[in-house]
Amino acid sequence: MRPGGVRSFALELARGPGGAYRGGERLCGRVLLEAAAPLRVRALEVAARGGAATHWLEGRSVGVNAVSSDYAAAETYLRRRQLLLRDTGETTTLPPGRHEFPFSFQLPPTLVTSFEGKHGSVRYCIKATLHRPWVPARRARKVFTVIEPVDINTPALLAPQAGALEKVARSWYSSRGLVSLSAKIDRKGYTPGEVIPVFAEIDNGSTRPVLPRAAVVQTQTFMARGARKQKRAVVASLSGEPVGPGRRALWQGRALRIPPVGPSILHCRVLHVDYSLKVCVDIPGTSKLLLELPLVIGTIPLHPFGSRSSSVGSRASFLLDWGLGALPERPEAPPEYSEVVAGGEVAAAGQSPFPPLQDADVNLEGPFFAYIQEFRYRPPPLYSEVSLGVREASPGPGSPGGGGIR
Repeated sequence: MRPGGVRSFALELARGPGGAYRGGERLCGRVLLEAAAPLRVRALEVAARGGAATHWLEGRSVGVNAVSSDYAAAETYLRRRQLLLRDTGETTTLPPGRHEFPFSFQLPPTLVTSFEGKHGSVRYCIKATLHRPWVPARRARKVFTVIEPVDINTPALLAPQAGALEKVARSWYSSRGLVSLSAKIDRKGYTPGEVIPVFAEIDNGSTRPVLPRAAVVQTQTFMARGARKQKRAVVASLSGEPVGPGRRALWQGRALRIPPVGPSILHCRVLHVDYSLKVCVDIPGTSKLLLELPLVIGTIPLHPFGSRSSSVGSRASFLLDWGLGALPERPEAPPEYSEVVAGGEVAAAGQSPFPPLQDADVNLEGPFFAYIQEFRYRPPPLYSEVSLGVREASPGPGSPGGGGIR
């Protein structure tokens, strides 16, 4: 038995530990109090809190001294309070035994999806506080998950995405021929569990074989005091066959499946979570040719009717534009978000419900889920390479000759 007459004090949410909420819903639960003896109580309150926060340190040298700059920012989305036993100036005596105090909060209409990162997070919790005379306050706390819906059935997210680049392969300042890359996907919005069919054309006019690859990359951007810090991670990847000198290769819908990942976070002022499809060609002796197509990972899959027909129609048009023949078989219906990111797989309270991701700078042939390597945000590099038609950025530090997809 615990001292003070309280045997147990806990919080319980109606949806259980694996349940997730969205903006506009009601957050219901109860406070469980078990008294071992008559218990004098001054007040009992429940508070719901939620918000985003970022924080990191940056060091720099000033002469012989090291100076550290502290960057922090925060944004509040939820602040609710409810008195279950009001403090009237007099105490309330509860008899021994088990007591239940139900509570209910109306969540704001718009929230931001729960997120955990190295330099920032979006967290929601509910806390109960028991106030008693001449005794320290007793507290119980429970974290809950919010997944804000992202509907991919909008014209902007159903539009095809395409791009093309070309570059002169060079070795010791001598030209080795032109390498060109064009790629296209049938839409911008996808949900976890779906397959992205990647259409690409690689034309190798150089004198050495080149290797095409593709990856879905997650970019986390943390913001504070006008500064930014970014982390990138590979969520899924594929590697094609080498394309020999003077040869041309076609990807006619190479399948790239999206694993369980968190949805895009686009409407938070202190952090963003973005996705992109990066298709690159490794050119020996020259920095890689890299093409980036934007993606949005949603929670509401493509509708089987209505919007889906428009997506299939747009896919048919660009297949014919690329000379890839008839429309392929009807694609399988995408899974529901809850089926892929299952509530039963949600990690313990305070942790992200999504698995860790692979470092964007490691070899894409390695294991998918490794630790994410941090890098400093910096403006795009100057365009310094010789290219035709489209300007291509030079490789960043740490990637001589190409390296992994960045």
